[in-house]
Amino acid sequence: MKTIQVILLFLIIVACSKENDDYKSIGTITGIDGTMCGCCGGWIIIIDDGRYLIDTIPDKSSIDLSKETFPLKVKLDWQVVNNECSFFGRITVLRIKKL
Repeated sequence: MKTIQVILLFLIIVACSKENDDYKSIGTITGIDGTMCGCCGGWIIIIDDGRYLIDTIPDKSSIDLSKETFPLKVKLDWQVVNNECSFFGRITVLRIKKL
């Protein structure tokens, strides 16, 4: 009986510590947008045939855009920026991981 309890405890710990690997989208970061305007610029990412712009990615992502080779396939969670720049396709990356 004690062995079963230890195995169940181990399985619970493993299941709880596993990172949630379900992401909202798959995209491709194609490079930097050098356009100069108030809502332009940043990194270009293509998600489901749509073109979006991102300024930064979360620090804990282990991706350094200044050192990557493009195009870079990623999976990510994101949301549209809720301000005057949303018209330009500006998004905020909540979570991102290389494919």
